[in-house]
Amino acid sequence: MSVTIKSAKEIELMREAGRLLEIVHDELGKAVKPGISTWEIDHLGEQIIRSFGCTPNFLHYNGYPASICVSVNDEVVHGIPRKDHILKEGDIVSLDAGLIYQGMHSDAARTHAVGEISKEAQKLMDVTRESFFKGIEFAKAGNHLHDISNAIGAYAESFGYGVVRDLVGHGIGHALHEDPQIPNFHQKRRGIRLVPGMTLAIEPMINAGRYDVEWLDDDWTVVTEDGSLSAHYENTVLITEGEPEILTLGRLNE
Repeated sequence: MSVTIKSAKEIELMREAGRLLEIVHDELGKAVKPGISTWEIDHLGEQIIRSFGCTPNFLHYNGYPASICVSVNDEVVHGIPRKDHILKEGDIVSLDAGLIYQGMHSDAARTHAVGEISKEAQKLMDVTRESFFKGIEFAKAGNHLHDISNAIGAYAESFGYGVVRDLVGHGIGHALHEDPQIPNFHQKRRGIRLVPGMTLAIEPMINAGRYDVEWLDDDWTVVTEDGSLSAHYENTVLITEGEPEILTLGRLNE
């Protein structure tokens, strides 16, 4: 494992990459409504990213064909946008996006309600988001990586939800995916010690039912095996000398 510690200059670039990505998510969130296609969401996201002079880091990544991962209802992650996939009232949709600013990456995900949704769906979204914040309470220098994992998993599982095991968070910086891997469920080992300058993409993926998932025939879209709803929440986080700094969550959504 080779975990990179970012320089002050690299951190400044990642701050800007995160700030711009937050704007992308804010605009996409406003666009989510019944009647919009998942392709339109992707097209809008790519337009905004390129308007900043940035590059969508998901586009063509290992062959992924879009700029924004748009995952609806039982789709956990990596849903491929389509013109014929129209969002309808009561859906929930996870948008996972990232961009490259002057060589440095950012990555974040949000799950949105499409119109009025069930109380059960809203609770899943709320718990998934809160599990992230339970995790980053431990994202401090001197703690261990799996302190984050254990806190996320314990919180989500306390509601009877399934915490996805086949997909995990990751380091981020010069590449979209760097070491270390960051599970969202309990780990027997403590993991590496956290030090200032580490940058992590922490991303709980939580299912209303069991944690089991499967891949569709497109080799990208991951769905819950039992057909239950799934929610996703992610931010790019900087480990500092004190409290963690969330690079993709600033003044817009405090």
